[in-house]
Amino acid sequence: MTTKTSAQDIDQVRETILLAAEQRLRTFGYGKTTMAEIATDAGMSAANLYRYFDSKLDIGAALALHCFENRNTLLQQVVQRTDLTPPEKLQAFVIACLHYTHTEFSEAPKVNELVDIIVAERPDLIQVKIENDLKLIRAILTDGINSGEFAIDDLAVTAQAIQNAVVKFNVPLFITMHPLAEFEQHARALVDLLVRGLASKQD
Repeated sequence: MTTKTSAQDIDQVRETILLAAEQRLRTFGYGKTTMAEIATDAGMSAANLYRYFDSKLDIGAALALHCFENRNTLLQQVVQRTDLTPPEKLQAFVIACLHYTHTEFSEAPKVNELVDIIVAERPDLIQVKIENDLKLIRAILTDGINSGEFAIDDLAVTAQAIQNAVVKFNVPLFITMHPLAEFEQHARALVDLLVRGLASKQD
C-alpha cells in the first residue's frame, strides 16, 4: 500500500533542501554549486531533488524570496513601533536596512552571486521587494503627515525619491566600501537631511 505525501511533509522536505542549498551557496557560490551536491547535502538523490525543485534557479528564487520575507518582517516591526516619532522611524528603517544587508552579505560574500542571478533571471522578485519597501516608506510618511511633522505634496513621488536616496544601504555591492560604523554615520546624516526637507514647509 502506498501513502500519499502530505503537504506538511512536502514543506519539510523543501525546507531541508533550502537549508542545505543555502549553506552550500554561502560557502561555494551559485556558479560552483550543482543540484547533485545540494541533493547529497540534503540526504537524497538528485532524482528525488527534482521532485521538489525543477532547477537550481528555482532553489535560488525560493531562497531569495525567503530572505525578502524575513527582511520585510523586520522592517514592518520598525514601522509599527509606537515609541518612535515619524522622523525617528525613518532613521530606524534605513539603519535596519543597512544592518540587514551588512549581516547577510558581508559575512557571506559568495551570496552576491545569487543576487546577480536573481536580478537577471527573476526581476519579478526584485520588484516585489521594491514594492514592499515603498509601502513601508509610504506608511512612515503618512504617519508624519498625520502628526504634522511632514509636509508632503505627493506621497508616492516622495516615497520613491526616498527609496532612491537610500539605495546605497540596500545594495550588497556597496557593503565592502566602508566599515559598518561609517556606513551608519552616512545613513544618519542622509536621513537628517531628508527629514529637514520633509519638514521645511512648516517653517
